Amino acid sequence: MCSGSLADKILLFALPLMASSLLQLLFNAADIVVVGRWAGKEALAAVGSNTSLINLMVNLFVGLSVGTNVVVARDLGSGRLDNVGRSVHTAMTMALAGGVVMMVFGSVMVRQLLEWMSSPADIIDLATLYLRIYFLGMPANLVYNFGAAILRAQGDTQRPLFFLTCAGVINVMLNMAFVILLRMDVAGVALATIISQYISAALVVRCMMEEQGPLRLDLKRLGLDRRVAGQIIRVGLPAGFQGMVFSLSNVVIQSSLNSFDDPVLVAGSATSANIEGFVYAAINAFQQTALTFVGQNYGAGRCDRVDRVARQCTAFSVVTGLVLGNLVYLFGTPLAGIYAPGEPDVVRQALTRMLIICCPYFICSVMDTLVGVLRGLGSSVIPMFTSIMGACVLRLA
Repeated sequence: MCSGSLADKILLFALPLMASSLLQLLFNAADIVVVGRWAGKEALAAVGSNTSLINLMVNLFVGLSVGTNVVVARDLGSGRLDNVGRSVHTAMTMALAGGVVMMVFGSVMVRQLLEWMSSPADIIDLATLYLRIYFLGMPANLVYNFGAAILRAQGDTQRPLFFLTCAGVINVMLNMAFVILLRMDVAGVALATIISQYISAALVVRCMMEEQGPLRLDLKRLGLDRRVAGQIIRVGLPAGFQGMVFSLSNVVIQSSLNSFDDPVLVAGSATSANIEGFVYAAINAFQQTALTFVGQNYGAGRCDRVDRVARQCTAFSVVTGLVLGNLVYLFGTPLAGIYAPGEPDVVRQALTRMLIICCPYFICSVMDTLVGVLRGLGSSVIPMFTSIMGACVLRLA
Protein backbone atom coordinates (compact mmCIF):
# COMPACT_ATOMS: atom_id res chain seq x y z
CA MET A 1 0.00 0.00 0.00
CA CYS A 2 2.93 2.35 0.58
CA SER A 3 4.62 2.22 -2.83
CA GLY A 4 3.83 2.03 -6.55
CA SER A 5 0.59 2.84 -8.33
CA LEU A 6 -2.61 3.29 -6.32
CA ALA A 7 -5.69 2.94 -8.56
CA ASP A 8 -5.26 -0.77 -9.30
CA LYS A 9 -4.44 -1.56 -5.65
CA ILE A 10 -7.44 0.42 -4.42
CA LEU A 11 -9.73 -1.57 -6.72
CA LEU A 12 -8.13 -4.91 -5.82
CA PHE A 13 -8.69 -4.08 -2.15
CA ALA A 14 -12.15 -2.52 -2.49
CA LEU A 15 -13.90 -5.01 -4.78
CA PRO A 16 -13.60 -8.06 -2.46
CA LEU A 17 -14.51 -5.77 0.44
CA MET A 18 -17.56 -4.58 -1.49
CA ALA A 19 -18.55 -8.16 -2.23
CA SER A 20 -18.12 -9.05 1.46
CA SER A 21 -20.36 -6.18 2.56
CA LEU A 22 -23.01 -7.07 0.00
CA LEU A 23 -22.89 -10.72 1.06
CA GLN A 24 -23.25 -9.74 4.71
CA LEU A 25 -26.38 -7.79 3.79
CA LEU A 26 -27.72 -10.91 2.11
CA PHE A 27 -28.03 -12.46 5.58
CA ASN A 28 -30.83 -10.03 6.36
CA ALA A 29 -32.11 -9.86 2.78
CA ALA A 30 -32.48 -13.65 2.62
CA ASP A 31 -34.48 -13.50 5.83
CA ILE A 32 -36.79 -10.83 4.41
CA VAL A 33 -37.25 -12.46 1.00
CA VAL A 34 -38.04 -15.90 2.43
CA VAL A 35 -40.39 -14.47 5.05
CA GLY A 36 -42.12 -12.19 2.52
CA ARG A 37 -42.74 -15.07 0.12
CA TRP A 38 -43.72 -17.83 2.54
CA ALA A 39 -44.84 -16.22 5.82
CA GLY A 40 -46.87 -13.11 4.84
CA LYS A 41 -46.54 -9.35 5.09
CA GLU A 42 -46.91 -9.26 8.91
CA ALA A 43 -43.84 -11.49 9.27
CA LEU A 44 -42.06 -9.40 6.59
CA ALA A 45 -42.75 -6.22 8.57
CA ALA A 46 -41.65 -7.91 11.82
CA VAL A 47 -38.26 -8.90 10.37
CA GLY A 48 -37.64 -5.88 8.13
CA SER A 49 -38.54 -3.21 10.66
CA ASN A 50 -35.86 -4.45 13.09
CA THR A 51 -32.86 -3.37 11.02
CA SER A 52 -32.53 0.10 12.52
CA LEU A 53 -32.81 -1.25 16.07
CA ILE A 54 -30.18 -3.94 15.43
CA ASN A 55 -27.82 -1.36 13.94
CA LEU A 56 -28.37 0.96 16.89
CA MET A 57 -27.25 -1.74 19.31
CA VAL A 58 -24.20 -3.04 17.40
CA ASN A 59 -22.78 0.16 15.86
CA LEU A 60 -20.74 1.08 18.95
CA PHE A 61 -18.71 -2.11 18.62
CA VAL A 62 -18.55 -1.87 14.83
CA GLY A 63 -16.99 1.57 15.40
CA LEU A 64 -14.42 -0.01 17.70
CA SER A 65 -13.55 -2.44 14.91
CA VAL A 66 -12.79 0.65 12.77
CA GLY A 67 -10.42 1.79 15.51
CA THR A 68 -8.80 -1.65 15.43
CA ASN A 69 -8.23 -1.36 11.69
CA VAL A 70 -6.57 2.06 12.03
CA VAL A 71 -4.30 1.01 14.93
CA VAL A 72 -3.14 -2.21 13.25
CA ALA A 73 -2.66 -0.53 9.82
CA ARG A 74 -0.53 2.24 11.33
CA ASP A 75 1.68 -0.21 13.21
CA LEU A 76 2.11 -2.34 10.10
CA GLY A 77 2.96 0.73 7.99
CA SER A 78 5.56 1.95 10.48
CA GLY A 79 7.03 -1.54 11.05
CA ARG A 80 6.05 -1.77 14.75
CA LEU A 81 5.26 -5.48 14.55
CA ASP A 82 5.41 -6.12 18.31
CA ASN A 83 2.57 -3.66 18.80
CA VAL A 84 0.50 -5.47 16.18
CA GLY A 85 0.32 -8.66 18.28
CA ARG A 86 -0.89 -6.75 21.32
CA SER A 87 -3.50 -4.96 19.21
CA VAL A 88 -4.80 -8.23 17.76
CA HIS A 89 -5.35 -9.89 21.14
CA THR A 90 -6.80 -6.77 22.77
CA ALA A 91 -9.24 -6.28 19.88
CA MET A 92 -10.47 -9.87 19.87
CA THR A 93 -10.96 -9.75 23.65
CA MET A 94 -13.04 -6.58 23.28
CA ALA A 95 -15.11 -8.25 20.54
CA LEU A 96 -15.87 -11.35 22.61
CA ALA A 97 -16.71 -9.41 25.77
CA GLY A 98 -18.83 -6.89 23.89
CA GLY A 99 -20.72 -9.66 22.09
CA VAL A 100 -21.65 -11.36 25.37
CA VAL A 101 -22.85 -8.04 26.84
CA MET A 102 -24.95 -7.32 23.75
CA MET A 103 -26.42 -10.82 23.77
CA VAL A 104 -27.61 -10.51 27.38
CA PHE A 105 -28.84 -6.92 27.06
CA GLY A 106 -30.67 -7.52 23.78
CA SER A 107 -32.38 -10.70 24.98
CA VAL A 108 -33.68 -8.98 28.13
CA MET A 109 -34.63 -5.56 26.74
CA VAL A 110 -35.90 -6.28 23.25
CA ARG A 111 -39.65 -6.23 24.04
CA GLN A 112 -39.36 -2.92 25.87
CA LEU A 113 -37.32 -1.40 23.03
CA LEU A 114 -39.93 -2.43 20.47
CA GLU A 115 -42.67 -0.88 22.59
CA TRP A 116 -40.71 2.37 22.77
CA MET A 117 -40.51 2.25 18.96
CA SER A 118 -44.32 2.00 18.76
CA SER A 119 -44.09 -1.33 16.98
CA PRO A 120 -47.58 -2.21 15.62
CA ALA A 121 -49.57 -4.57 17.82
CA ASP A 122 -50.00 -7.15 15.06
CA ILE A 123 -46.24 -7.61 14.55
CA ILE A 124 -44.65 -6.93 17.96
CA ASP A 125 -44.81 -10.56 19.12
CA LEU A 126 -43.15 -11.81 15.93
CA ALA A 127 -40.55 -9.01 16.06
CA THR A 128 -39.72 -9.84 19.69
CA LEU A 129 -39.22 -13.53 18.88
CA TYR A 130 -36.97 -12.71 15.91
CA LEU A 131 -34.79 -10.28 17.85
CA ARG A 132 -34.38 -12.50 20.92
CA ILE A 133 -32.99 -15.28 18.75
CA TYR A 134 -30.96 -12.84 16.63
CA PHE A 135 -29.15 -11.40 19.65
CA LEU A 136 -27.91 -14.86 20.62
CA GLY A 137 -25.54 -14.46 17.65
CA MET A 138 -23.98 -11.18 18.85
CA PRO A 139 -20.67 -12.73 20.07
CA ALA A 140 -20.16 -14.27 16.62
CA ASN A 141 -21.20 -11.07 14.85
CA LEU A 142 -18.60 -8.95 16.67
CA VAL A 143 -15.82 -11.56 16.55
CA TYR A 144 -16.19 -11.79 12.78
CA ASN A 145 -16.26 -8.01 12.29
CA PHE A 146 -13.17 -7.41 14.45
CA GLY A 147 -11.30 -10.33 12.87
CA ALA A 148 -12.12 -9.12 9.36
CA ALA A 149 -10.99 -5.57 10.28
CA ILE A 150 -7.63 -6.95 11.44
CA LEU A 151 -7.14 -8.96 8.24
CA ARG A 152 -8.07 -5.90 6.13
CA ALA A 153 -5.43 -3.84 7.92
CA GLN A 154 -2.73 -5.88 6.15
CA GLY A 155 -4.56 -5.71 2.80
CA ASP A 156 -6.37 -9.06 3.00
CA THR A 157 -9.97 -8.66 1.82
CA GLN A 158 -10.21 -11.98 -0.03
CA ARG A 159 -10.30 -14.44 2.87
CA PRO A 160 -13.09 -12.58 4.73
CA LEU A 161 -15.04 -12.71 1.44
CA PHE A 162 -14.52 -16.48 1.24
CA PHE A 163 -15.66 -16.96 4.83
CA LEU A 164 -18.82 -14.93 4.25
CA THR A 165 -19.53 -16.83 1.03
CA CYS A 166 -19.49 -20.14 2.91
CA ALA A 167 -21.66 -18.77 5.70
CA GLY A 168 -24.03 -17.06 3.23
CA VAL A 169 -24.68 -20.26 1.27
CA ILE A 170 -25.42 -22.11 4.52
CA ASN A 171 -27.70 -19.26 5.63
CA VAL A 172 -29.82 -19.47 2.48
CA MET A 173 -30.06 -23.27 2.69
CA LEU A 174 -31.11 -23.16 6.34
CA ASN A 175 -33.65 -20.41 5.59
CA MET A 176 -35.31 -22.66 3.04
CA ALA A 177 -35.26 -25.66 5.36
CA PHE A 178 -36.54 -23.90 8.48
CA VAL A 179 -39.21 -21.70 6.85
CA ILE A 180 -40.47 -23.68 3.86
CA LEU A 181 -40.12 -27.23 5.15
CA LEU A 182 -40.43 -26.83 8.92
CA ARG A 183 -42.78 -23.79 8.88
CA MET A 184 -40.80 -21.98 11.59
CA ASP A 185 -41.45 -18.49 10.10
CA VAL A 186 -39.49 -15.66 11.82
CA ALA A 187 -37.89 -18.06 14.31
CA GLY A 188 -36.50 -20.07 11.41
CA VAL A 189 -34.86 -17.13 9.63
CA ALA A 190 -33.39 -15.83 12.89
CA LEU A 191 -31.96 -19.25 13.73
CA ALA A 192 -30.49 -19.62 10.22
CA THR A 193 -28.84 -16.19 10.54
CA ILE A 194 -27.11 -16.83 13.87
CA ILE A 195 -25.89 -20.29 12.79
CA SER A 196 -24.28 -18.73 9.70
CA GLN A 197 -22.76 -15.95 11.84
CA TYR A 198 -21.10 -18.47 14.15
CA ILE A 199 -19.72 -20.30 11.12
CA SER A 200 -18.16 -17.11 9.69
CA ALA A 201 -16.73 -16.23 13.13
CA ALA A 202 -15.22 -19.70 13.54
CA LEU A 203 -13.61 -19.48 10.11
CA VAL A 204 -12.01 -16.08 10.75
CA VAL A 205 -10.71 -17.19 14.17
CA ARG A 206 -9.23 -20.38 12.69
CA CYS A 207 -7.60 -18.33 9.93
CA MET A 208 -5.97 -15.97 12.44
CA MET A 209 -4.77 -18.86 14.62
CA GLU A 210 -2.98 -20.34 11.58
CA GLU A 211 -1.28 -17.03 10.65
CA GLN A 212 2.52 -17.08 10.91
CA GLY A 213 3.11 -13.33 10.99
CA PRO A 214 2.25 -10.56 13.47
CA LEU A 215 -1.51 -11.12 13.03
CA ARG A 216 -1.36 -14.61 14.54
CA LEU A 217 -4.02 -15.18 17.22
CA ASP A 218 -3.09 -17.22 20.30
CA LEU A 219 -6.14 -17.83 22.47
CA LYS A 220 -3.92 -18.08 25.57
CA ARG A 221 -2.81 -14.46 25.04
CA LEU A 222 -6.30 -12.99 24.99
CA GLY A 223 -6.53 -10.02 27.31
CA LEU A 224 -6.68 -6.23 27.41
CA ASP A 225 -3.61 -4.06 26.94
CA ARG A 226 -4.63 -0.66 28.37
CA ARG A 227 -2.50 1.39 25.99
CA VAL A 228 -3.76 -0.43 22.90
CA ALA A 229 -7.36 -0.39 24.13
CA GLY A 230 -7.04 3.37 24.64
CA GLN A 231 -5.80 3.85 21.05
CA ILE A 232 -8.64 1.73 19.66
CA ILE A 233 -11.21 3.62 21.74
CA ARG A 234 -9.87 7.07 20.76
CA VAL A 235 -10.47 6.34 17.08
CA GLY A 236 -13.30 3.82 17.35
CA LEU A 237 -15.53 5.33 20.03
CA PRO A 238 -16.41 8.50 18.05
CA ALA A 239 -17.01 6.31 14.98
CA GLY A 240 -19.24 3.99 17.00
CA PHE A 241 -21.07 6.88 18.63
CA GLN A 242 -21.69 8.43 15.21
CA GLY A 243 -23.12 5.12 13.98
CA MET A 244 -25.31 4.84 17.08
CA VAL A 245 -26.71 8.35 16.68
CA PHE A 246 -27.38 7.76 13.00
CA SER A 247 -29.14 4.50 13.83
CA LEU A 248 -31.04 6.28 16.62
CA SER A 249 -32.33 8.76 14.05
CA ASN A 250 -33.41 5.76 11.95
CA VAL A 251 -35.20 4.32 14.99
CA VAL A 252 -37.05 7.63 15.51
CA ILE A 253 -38.05 7.66 11.84
CA GLN A 254 -39.09 3.99 12.08
CA SER A 255 -41.19 4.84 15.14
CA SER A 256 -42.90 7.59 13.15
CA LEU A 257 -43.69 5.10 10.39
CA ASN A 258 -44.94 2.57 12.95
CA SER A 259 -47.30 5.19 14.41
CA PHE A 260 -49.37 5.05 11.21
CA ASP A 261 -50.25 1.48 12.27
CA ASP A 262 -50.11 0.40 8.62
CA PRO A 263 -48.22 -2.88 7.88
CA VAL A 264 -48.14 -1.99 4.16
CA LEU A 265 -46.28 1.26 4.87
CA VAL A 266 -43.87 -0.44 7.29
CA ALA A 267 -43.21 -3.30 4.86
CA GLY A 268 -42.66 -0.92 1.93
CA SER A 269 -40.19 1.17 3.89
CA ALA A 270 -38.37 -1.95 5.13
CA THR A 271 -38.13 -3.26 1.56
CA SER A 272 -36.70 0.02 0.25
CA ALA A 273 -34.27 0.34 3.16
CA ASN A 274 -32.97 -3.16 2.49
CA ILE A 275 -32.34 -2.37 -1.19
CA GLU A 276 -30.70 0.96 -0.28
CA GLY A 277 -28.39 -0.97 2.03
CA PHE A 278 -26.76 -2.67 -0.96
CA VAL A 279 -25.95 0.71 -2.55
CA TYR A 280 -24.52 1.99 0.72
CA ALA A 281 -22.43 -1.17 1.19
CA ALA A 282 -20.89 -0.65 -2.26
CA ILE A 283 -19.81 2.94 -1.59
CA ASN A 284 -18.81 2.17 1.99
CA ALA A 285 -16.19 -0.25 0.63
CA PHE A 286 -14.24 2.81 -0.56
CA GLN A 287 -14.51 4.40 2.89
CA GLN A 288 -12.96 1.25 4.39
CA THR A 289 -10.33 1.24 1.63
CA ALA A 290 -9.44 4.88 2.31
CA LEU A 291 -9.27 4.13 6.04
CA THR A 292 -6.75 1.30 5.61
CA PHE A 293 -4.62 2.88 2.85
CA VAL A 294 -4.41 6.21 4.70
CA GLY A 295 -3.58 4.44 7.97
CA GLN A 296 -0.67 2.50 6.46
CA ASN A 297 0.72 5.42 4.45
CA TYR A 298 0.40 7.85 7.35
CA GLY A 299 2.14 5.33 9.61
CA ALA A 300 4.93 5.05 7.05
CA GLY A 301 5.24 8.85 6.75
CA ARG A 302 4.03 8.88 3.12
CA CYS A 303 1.73 11.90 3.41
CA ASP A 304 1.94 12.65 -0.34
CA ARG A 305 0.21 9.32 -1.00
CA VAL A 306 -2.50 10.11 1.56
CA ASP A 307 -3.74 12.96 -0.69
CA ARG A 308 -3.78 10.66 -3.73
CA VAL A 309 -5.68 7.98 -1.80
CA ALA A 310 -8.30 10.57 -0.79
CA ARG A 311 -8.84 11.79 -4.36
CA GLN A 312 -8.96 8.37 -6.00
CA CYS A 313 -11.18 6.70 -3.40
CA THR A 314 -13.63 9.62 -3.55
CA ALA A 315 -13.78 9.43 -7.36
CA PHE A 316 -14.40 5.67 -7.37
CA SER A 317 -17.07 6.03 -4.67
CA VAL A 318 -18.94 8.84 -6.45
CA VAL A 319 -19.12 6.86 -9.70
CA THR A 320 -20.33 3.79 -7.80
CA GLY A 321 -23.03 5.77 -5.95
CA LEU A 322 -24.19 7.54 -9.11
CA VAL A 323 -24.51 4.33 -11.14
CA LEU A 324 -25.94 1.97 -8.52
CA GLY A 325 -28.24 4.54 -6.91
CA ASN A 326 -30.00 5.23 -10.19
CA LEU A 327 -30.01 1.61 -11.35
CA VAL A 328 -31.84 0.35 -8.26
CA TYR A 329 -34.57 2.95 -8.82
CA LEU A 330 -34.88 2.16 -12.53
CA PHE A 331 -35.29 -1.53 -11.68
CA GLY A 332 -37.11 -0.77 -8.43
CA THR A 333 -40.37 -2.53 -9.29
CA PRO A 334 -38.89 -6.01 -9.93
CA LEU A 335 -36.40 -5.57 -7.08
CA ALA A 336 -39.10 -4.67 -4.56
CA GLY A 337 -41.26 -7.46 -6.01
CA ILE A 338 -38.66 -9.99 -4.89
CA TYR A 339 -39.32 -9.00 -1.28
CA ALA A 340 -43.10 -8.61 -1.55
CA PRO A 341 -44.50 -10.68 -4.44
CA GLY A 342 -48.14 -10.00 -5.17
CA GLU A 343 -48.15 -6.88 -2.95
CA PRO A 344 -48.35 -3.88 -5.34
CA ASP A 345 -49.09 -1.45 -2.51
CA VAL A 346 -45.89 -2.45 -0.70
CA VAL A 347 -43.90 -2.04 -3.94
CA ARG A 348 -45.41 1.41 -4.51
CA GLN A 349 -44.40 2.57 -1.04
CA ALA A 350 -40.88 1.24 -1.60
CA LEU A 351 -40.52 3.10 -4.92
CA THR A 352 -41.59 6.39 -3.35
CA ARG A 353 -38.75 6.18 -0.86
CA MET A 354 -36.19 4.90 -3.39
CA LEU A 355 -36.79 7.83 -5.77
CA ILE A 356 -35.92 10.40 -3.12
CA ILE A 357 -33.02 8.59 -1.48
CA CYS A 358 -31.29 6.41 -4.07
CA CYS A 359 -30.99 8.70 -7.11
CA PRO A 360 -28.77 11.35 -5.39
CA TYR A 361 -26.88 8.73 -3.35
CA PHE A 362 -23.52 9.81 -4.82
CA ILE A 363 -23.57 12.75 -2.36
CA CYS A 364 -23.23 10.20 0.45
CA SER A 365 -20.15 8.85 -1.37
CA VAL A 366 -18.27 12.12 -0.85
CA MET A 367 -19.17 12.34 2.84
CA ASP A 368 -18.38 8.71 3.61
CA THR A 369 -15.03 8.51 1.83
CA LEU A 370 -13.65 11.69 3.38
CA VAL A 371 -14.76 10.47 6.81
CA GLY A 372 -12.66 7.36 6.16
CA VAL A 373 -9.65 9.50 5.23
CA LEU A 374 -9.93 11.56 8.44
CA ARG A 375 -10.29 8.46 10.59
CA GLY A 376 -7.25 6.90 8.92
CA LEU A 377 -5.31 9.98 10.03
CA GLY A 378 -6.56 9.43 13.58
CA SER A 379 -9.08 12.29 13.52
CA SER A 380 -12.41 10.76 14.49
CA VAL A 381 -14.14 13.48 16.54
CA ILE A 382 -14.54 16.13 13.81
CA PRO A 383 -16.22 13.78 11.29
CA MET A 384 -18.42 12.49 14.12
CA PHE A 385 -19.81 15.94 14.90
CA THR A 386 -20.15 16.88 11.22
CA SER A 387 -22.04 13.68 10.38
CA ILE A 388 -24.27 13.93 13.46
CA MET A 389 -25.32 17.48 12.61
CA GLY A 390 -25.86 16.79 8.92
CA ALA A 391 -27.06 13.21 8.66
CA CYS A 392 -28.96 13.08 11.98
CA VAL A 393 -30.09 16.46 13.35
CA LEU A 394 -31.07 18.09 10.05
CA ARG A 395 -32.49 14.81 8.77
CA LEU A 396 -34.80 14.47 11.75
CA ALA A 397 -35.87 18.12 11.50
